[in-house]
Amino acid sequence: MKMNIGISEINRKKLADELSTLLANEYVLFTKTKNAHWNVAGLDFYDKHQLFDSQANQLASTIDRIAERIRTLGFTAPASLKAFLELTSLQETDLTSNKSVEFINDLLSAHETVIIQLRNNISLFADAYGDFGSSDLITSLLQDHEKTAWILRTLLK
Repeated sequence: MKMNIGISEINRKKLADELSTLLANEYVLFTKTKNAHWNVAGLDFYDKHQLFDSQANQLASTIDRIAERIRTLGFTAPASLKAFLELTSLQETDLTSNKSVEFINDLLSAHETVIIQLRNNISLFADAYGDFGSSDLITSLLQDHEKTAWILRTLLK
């Protein structure tokens, strides 16, 4: 059945492609956060273990929201590690220790990368593609990532 939601198929495809890159970035960030949760060590282990778990749970919800938005637009969401690695702009980081400060710096950098990606797409989604729903979604995600980045940044002071 032909989709008629007020956004052309060409624009829906462009949106789905950009959302797929975002999904990949979120999935890689989720994996980085679970790594921190599982492997953090030191005197602050318990607090950081809980913090990273909470952040990973929030990212899991974010991943689901983005994938469902891609499906809402009529396209298949990428759902393999291979696809995520091909689409992501985030890099794996070989940390030299399991200290929380290294994990925090790595996660902060990844969140800031996602923040820039989100910020660059808010107006594009609404103005160029006429998709206020996707623009609204990524605006709320921007706020979540900015808050997480603020928390991580504050831990480094």
